Amino acid sequence: MSNNQNHEIDEEVLKNRLTPIAYAVLRNGATEPPFSGAYNQHFNTGDYHCLVCGNPLFKSTHKFESGCGWPSFDTAVPGAITYIRDNSHGMIRTETRCAQCDSHLGHVFDDGPNHTTGKRYCINSVCLEFSPTN
Repeated sequence: MSNNQNHEIDEEVLKNRLTPIAYAVLRNGATEPPFSGAYNQHFNTGDYHCLVCGNPLFKSTHKFESGCGWPSFDTAVPGAITYIRDNSHGMIRTETRCAQCDSHLGHVFDDGPNHTTGKRYCINSVCLEFSPTN
């Protein structure tokens, strides 16, 4: 685990506040079904925050359609994400977690658009809260 504020989160409060799938993803590292999330085809202008703690994670200007079934971004807000090597499911991947509350968000891959960062942050919609900007 990364250095975080996880000890300050009341898990019982979260279980009551979050949907079962959101809790399973954010706190237990599950994955929502592909193409099921509210933000997969969402391209409004604004910012995406961690659903647990409100930490700003991504800007809509960095979101793109990857066809993978989950919201994809090519850049995260600096300092917002911690990265953990993930060897599960017979793969070597990089897990992304909220740097503020240590909630699981998804994974980052090196197969994003070459004209930008080359990164694809593949993030579960249930981990995100969207704040529109004018």
